Amino acid sequence: MSENKPVRIDKLLWSVRIFKTRSIASDECRKGRIIINNVPVKPSRVVLKNEIVQVKKPPVTFTYRIIEPIENRVSAKLVSQFIEDITSDEERAKLDIRQAVTGGYRNKGTGRPTKKERRMIDRIKDDMQD
Repeated sequence: MSENKPVRIDKLLWSVRIFKTRSIASDECRKGRIIINNVPVKPSRVVLKNEIVQVKKPPVTFTYRIIEPIENRVSAKLVSQFIEDITSDEERAKLDIRQAVTGGYRNKGTGRPTKKERRMIDRIKDDMQD
């Protein structure tokens, strides 16, 4: 598909829809959240076939194997042809826990929380994350 053309990591992450824009992918590389072979990489790092890429999106660290480097953005249906998600179940559980905590329930008609209620909600959420 790509005739051994070098592909930058920021372009790859954008093209397989891990990040919404290429600039976000580049920023994440600069912050040290993209790791290949246990080394944080720069956005210009060229990726190769069968490399393992770790993407830190706190609190979860996603792990992907590159099947075929690609430069152009593809539809969500075709992403599985280019990368394989090998994230562990423990990491996925962290994501499920966070999603369960962020949701809340308020009785219909009670309106927005007051300042006092908001502070109490924030304290509860902070305690659950620690």
